[in-house]
Amino acid sequence: MAGVRRADLRRPGHAMTPVPPVVVTLLTQSQCKFCDHAKATLARLGQEFSLKVTAVDIGSAQGQKLAEQGAVPFPPGVFLDGQPFSYGRLSERKLRRELTSRLDRDRAGGDTSG
Repeated sequence: MAGVRRADLRRPGHAMTPVPPVVVTLLTQSQCKFCDHAKATLARLGQEFSLKVTAVDIGSAQGQKLAEQGAVPFPPGVFLDGQPFSYGRLSERKLRRELTSRLDRDRAGGDTSG
């Protein structure tokens, strides 16, 4: 049931309409503890939310371009659906709130039952 949070499955009367995954781009570099933390956080949240995560080395041409466009001064940098979300230590709470908000908006926009 990709695209459905586990919590939604427990909600009475909830229509289980899949939503498209959030595309997450993670700017990383080697030997970066905050990058490792961000990867672990995304792996955990990927168990609850539909995420498509791609890691890009900040030293690569693509990574440098993304860092410049998103004003990411140092890794990890996180982009959600192409838009800058955060850099530095990733806050799981902040990301969870954003993903929940997006899911709720997607559900409300796609719900024709009421």
